[in-house]
Amino acid sequence: MFDLPTDLPADLAPLSWLVGVWEGTGVIDYEVPDHRYTGEFAHRVSFSHDGGAHLNYSATAWLESDAGPIPLVSEIGYWRLSRPATDTDAGPGLLPPRTSGAIRTADDVEALRNAEGAFDIEVSLVHSDGISELYLGQAKGPRIDLATDAVVRPSGARDYAAATRLYGLVDGHLLWAWDIAAFGEELRSHASARLARAE
Repeated sequence: MFDLPTDLPADLAPLSWLVGVWEGTGVIDYEVPDHRYTGEFAHRVSFSHDGGAHLNYSATAWLESDAGPIPLVSEIGYWRLSRPATDTDAGPGLLPPRTSGAIRTADDVEALRNAEGAFDIEVSLVHSDGISELYLGQAKGPRIDLATDAVVRPSGARDYAAATRLYGLVDGHLLWAWDIAAFGEELRSHASARLARAE
């Protein structure tokens, strides 16, 4: 068992169960006409906060081999509830808030629940190969469903068109599955993992 953090802004309460460092292993299995990607990988994921209305995210993964670890693409990004920006929010860029206001409360967050009783969320990720993704989805208790709304690729990146991700807290473990549409293929399973809380 673990303790939920109590020092989070109210906006992060629906995501609070993610906070911490998670480690474990997963499996890659993705086939394209001329190649099959398969193997077991080690994975480390961190969700942290710095007082803002978002979670900081980072993830690294590597394949184990006789020659040593083979790094896979790593990711960094931000997870947050979907809500309109107000004059009390900073940005864009380094622009400070226009006004100071009351701290958002649990009641303010509850008002953001959607018709399904979940919270709409936004996740922005950047991969070490230069690909950026914007995911939209929802958090409902200890389950998060995400689908890409946008994928931005640099000119030299491999073909990658869309993705979905599923995260869940099951028996104290963070389980996730990641489906992708790459190399001209339709969206389908490509990786999954089971992670235990390390910190």
